[in-house]
Amino acid sequence: MILLDPRNLACTSPDARSQEVLEKVVAFFEAKGKQKLLEDYYARPWYEDFVEFVGRERIFATMCTPEGEGAPDGRWDTHRIAQFAELLGFYGLQYWYVWQVSVLGLGPIWMSGNEELRKKTAAALEAGGIFAFGLSEKTHGADIYSTDMVLTKDESGGWRANGRKYYIGNGNRAAIVSTFGRFADDDEYVFFAADPKHESYHLIQNVVSSQNYVSEYELRDYPVREEDVLHKGRDAWNAALNTVNIGKYNLGWASVGICTHSLYEAITHAHNRRLYGMRVTDMSHVRRMFVEATARLVAMKTFALRAADYMRVASSEDRRYLLYNPMVKMKVTTQGEKVIDLLWDAIAAKGFEKSTYFGQAAIDIRALPKLEGTVHVNIALIAKFMPNYFFNPDEYPEVEPQREDRNDDFLFDQGSTRGLSQIRFHDYQASFDAATAPNARLFAEQTRAFRELLQGSPPDADQMKDVDFLLALGEMFALVVYAQLILENAGHCEIDDDMLDQIFEFMVADMTRHATELLAEPSSNDAQMKACREIVRKPLRDEARYDRVWERQVVVLDGAYEMNA
Repeated sequence: MILLDPRNLACTSPDARSQEVLEKVVAFFEAKGKQKLLEDYYARPWYEDFVEFVGRERIFATMCTPEGEGAPDGRWDTHRIAQFAELLGFYGLQYWYVWQVSVLGLGPIWMSGNEELRKKTAAALEAGGIFAFGLSEKTHGADIYSTDMVLTKDESGGWRANGRKYYIGNGNRAAIVSTFGRFADDDEYVFFAADPKHESYHLIQNVVSSQNYVSEYELRDYPVREEDVLHKGRDAWNAALNTVNIGKYNLGWASVGICTHSLYEAITHAHNRRLYGMRVTDMSHVRRMFVEATARLVAMKTFALRAADYMRVASSEDRRYLLYNPMVKMKVTTQGEKVIDLLWDAIAAKGFEKSTYFGQAAIDIRALPKLEGTVHVNIALIAKFMPNYFFNPDEYPEVEPQREDRNDDFLFDQGSTRGLSQIRFHDYQASFDAATAPNARLFAEQTRAFRELLQGSPPDADQMKDVDFLLALGEMFALVVYAQLILENAGHCEIDDDMLDQIFEFMVADMTRHATELLAEPSSNDAQMKACREIVRKPLRDEARYDRVWERQVVVLDGAYEMNA
């Protein structure tokens, strides 16, 4: 089974240190125990024990130091990062978060030519340091065009920084806060390293009520020297966006981890509860919820694993990852919400209880679609890729699973963030042509009809400005991309024919729903409405296949994992 089981870790890397890291993380949480985990969640103390643990065991030093910057076991390896992010999410979003915002804080540093700051950062990681990414502001949010963090020249030949940053994770304890601002004299952008221990760094508040410290801080005449500068001008802008390109991928894995733990807990509860003289899972609607939730979760992980392959082969000539990466952030996280909703409907009031992992999962799963750019922002981003994706494919070598122990150098040398509409993709139709699962074939028909809609009655200029219209169109495009990478990866992940058909059963239904939404949009024209009706299909229900998925891949999860008390 593709789903994570912390008691039976299947690290696909032959690297002993990678396996050791995962096993130590499991041992930490299982020793902590579920009761203490939940007590801390609701009492909301700073997770000092976890920060001390990852420092003592050099966990972040191993996972977050690129090759050649520190100890020999350090490398930036997207495949093992995915496993790590999933495992942290499995035990709690708060533990994933302290690592995730460290990743963001490290991005501008590892992209910088400032060698002394890179050495300082590697040493801080070895000493157990965590990091922060000072980008957002209270007034402007993530609108980095409008930053009010201003650096003014001083008599020493350096600058004085003044301004506030808002919603900055780890801003209370970071070894370095990578801070984005602009120069007062020419409005050029700048990234510089700030020290939270400096007297001119003022910590104002934690803006959320959780174990995470999501800070607001202010710099008041904070001295910035040339040796503190990471990037200037367009390079600073690129570093901001390229760092988000790296970090947003991890959000999908947090969702996968949360949903997996929740599934184990929910099926074990429901299958052993009796109502009206029967098991709860004997009720047809409950069984359907569990089958659909499991299928959606397997699809999430299958897609996210495949997206990692394209991140690892990325280069200046192959930037396909810039479509697949935001898809992990946007599509996988929203699918995570659907999984939790299905499980919650199945276990009902149990999902509110403070003694369950599910109680925190139901809250935390909502955060992930809203971080590193909202779903709306990411759909608007991927819409730029539609013309080339459907109508202008290019030739690329086949990408095999990328599970080697190697550093992903290109992620810190992505270069310009311009030219998204010029990126080319391999022909998606090959995956659909090779599909044999009945519902996958039906989905391929929907995809052809969608392509014909775009070709015969494409959105006009006004419709492309209509956010609701664009969102409905973008959701349909996202489903096609989602399906393509799932089909590409199903064999590599040993997804059997039954589960694959079960996955495409919900995908056919989802495409039908989005087509209906587009049809109903006020700005859709007659030709588009007619084309949408051609997309509408009913999934093919196969009772024998459904029963096999239930017996072999869903109900077998009853009691398969339970966290130590």
